[in-house]
Amino acid sequence: MPRSTSTSHVVHAPPDDVFATVTDVRRLPEWNAAMTRVVEAPDDLAVGAEWVVEFHALGRTWRSRARVDDLDREGRRFTYRSGTDDGNASWARWTWAVDQHPEGSLVRVGFELHPVTFWRRILLAGIRARQLSRREIPASLAALESAVRPSSHDEIGADR
Repeated sequence: MPRSTSTSHVVHAPPDDVFATVTDVRRLPEWNAAMTRVVEAPDDLAVGAEWVVEFHALGRTWRSRARVDDLDREGRRFTYRSGTDDGNASWARWTWAVDQHPEGSLVRVGFELHPVTFWRRILLAGIRARQLSRREIPASLAALESAVRPSSHDEIGADR
């Protein structure tokens, strides 16, 4: 049985700029403290594209490989599947959505953990779900705002 949750956060920046930041894989460590570095990144993010990041959480460091399932740039929706890059069959599905909000953008993120192996199913998935929900995701969403760079269109508009 998967463990899942979702949360939302208002980011005081235009939705297109927020979505561009969320989908710029090379910049993930700028606003996700658990990601220590990007090991591999696609030249172009599209359905089927993969990337590998290094994580540090639960006192361990590991690599996670992700693959884009759905990417709707116009609707600002993004779904991908991730799992450790060590051959373990456990995985997670992540869903991101960025919508217009009176104060800028409403960012919604959700995950489903699908633990397959015994220890991940019995123990680690619950610990990891709580850690993500209580600390990592809220901290990442708060840090996302400072990582968002305005698009060139917005910068030009600001000069007027």
